Amino acid sequence: MDRYILASQSPRRRELLRTVIPEYEVIPAKGEETVMAADPAGTVEALSFQKAMEVAKAVRPCEGDRIIVIGADTVVAVGDEILGKPADRADARRMIGMLQGREHHVYTGVTVCCVEKTQDAPGGIPIPFFSFHEKTAVDVFPMNRGEIEGYISLQEPYDKAGAYGIQGAFCVFIRGICGDYNNVVGLPVARLYHEMAGRGLL
Repeated sequence: MDRYILASQSPRRRELLRTVIPEYEVIPAKGEETVMAADPAGTVEALSFQKAMEVAKAVRPCEGDRIIVIGADTVVAVGDEILGKPADRADARRMIGMLQGREHHVYTGVTVCCVEKTQDAPGGIPIPFFSFHEKTAVDVFPMNRGEIEGYISLQEPYDKAGAYGIQGAFCVFIRGICGDYNNVVGLPVARLYHEMAGRGLL
């Protein structure tokens, strides 16, 4: 029997994952994130791996069961600069100022790993995992100072990479996207479905 776990507390990822896996548990990773990669793609894959593996090492399957853990992480990249979640209002203002009037890229990394109870390792070990990332280009309309200040006055920017949510109030400033919309929200569910289905994990 398969048991699915999402290693993220993001409500947006929870909602998206239900389109692929209707029933799953949420066990957020709590460890400190460490990134060695300098590029956005490597960064999100490394962070998603850390999240998935932390949870995978903590769970214990029953005999004959398989636990499938999914970790994900999203960043926004403007040129060579990676934008995570803003630290405060000033940081949110800085980020939106960088994004307005130009194109940027959103990267989401996903890692899926499994834990099974085996005869050689009765406590359960992660079997070979896989990681991937998805990249989406997002073009933002020019914004004036009042529009920026109005947006960062909302609660919306402060728990999101790049200080904005494409599915929220910021949608009126999106001029267009090229790629997977759900990837910008936080989980490329179409890619995830096909990657997992192709490996017999669904």
